[in-house]
Amino acid sequence: MTALKEYARLETSGLWRSGPDAQRRDVGVSFGDATLVISDSQDRPLTHWSLAAVQRVNPRNLPALFAPDGSDEETLEIEDPEMIRAIEQVQKAIYRSRPKTGRVRWTVFALTTATILWLGIFWLPEALIKQAVAVVPEVNRAQIGQQLLDRTARIAGQPCTDPFGTVSLRRLQAAIAPAEEFHVLRNGLATTASLPGGHILIGRDVIEDYDDPSVVAGFAVVEMARARLFDPLEALLRATGPTTAFRLLTTGSVPDDALDAYAEMLLTAPRVQVPDEALLIAFRATKVPARPYAFAIDITGEETLALIEADPFLGVAPVTHLDDGEWISLQGICQS
Repeated sequence: MTALKEYARLETSGLWRSGPDAQRRDVGVSFGDATLVISDSQDRPLTHWSLAAVQRVNPRNLPALFAPDGSDEETLEIEDPEMIRAIEQVQKAIYRSRPKTGRVRWTVFALTTATILWLGIFWLPEALIKQAVAVVPEVNRAQIGQQLLDRTARIAGQPCTDPFGTVSLRRLQAAIAPAEEFHVLRNGLATTASLPGGHILIGRDVIEDYDDPSVVAGFAVVEMARARLFDPLEALLRATGPTTAFRLLTTGSVPDDALDAYAEMLLTAPRVQVPDEALLIAFRATKVPARPYAFAIDITGEETLALIEADPFLGVAPVTHLDDGEWISLQGICQS
């Protein structure tokens, strides 16, 4: 150690007391190998104090009083200013060379805090949503879907229920999606949307603005494909936050305010795009031609060219899901 080498030959005298009841005696004081050596008048070592353990028990007072580990059981008085300064400088050097436990502790604390924050901000919300989507049973999904449907009715009006039109709607549903339930909304929805539990919402304009029932069937097929790729329950939880997911996991239900907020968002939010490959698979599975839908989306066909050219029923007589009378009835579903 540099400090020890600098003071290796430094010696002085002092008064040493071996215990609280012992008499003070004159001693010699010198530096050893990282120790303070206390010797008698014949230069015989009486004791060695570790410099790392020596503490001054009367700061700023003279003569300086030192003791090992700050105890007053054994003491050493020194008047020599140079020796006093030397001991204190050596102690500072020893202190600087020690591991800074406080710094390490704060570093560990900071890293731990950062990790917890990262988990809380990024990992935990995602984990809650994924877990909720994975474990919520179908009966709860159906209940949540019905609750959302009731709330959309407050905004967009009750689903259209003309008796003849409803029969045609159920005919179309049975032909292309027997496991789903179609609803035609009177207002507020431009195209289609899906709710948990297999509810497919169809905007009134999709029914009334086209002359081909295959267009309506195409919109429904696209929405079902979207629901398969992007779980409607997961969409709800992502839109309303991890708190909703936590409530769903712990209580089996979604808070009313979250349902209300999502119902408003659902009607106006832009639809997530479905890859053409997935759409073509869905059209083929339901035996619905892709061309009528593609031209309904873009009358020029430029943006939907992939669907037009790869239509699985191109050049094939399409399956008739509704006859003319049923189609007319479906178009009038919102008239009553």
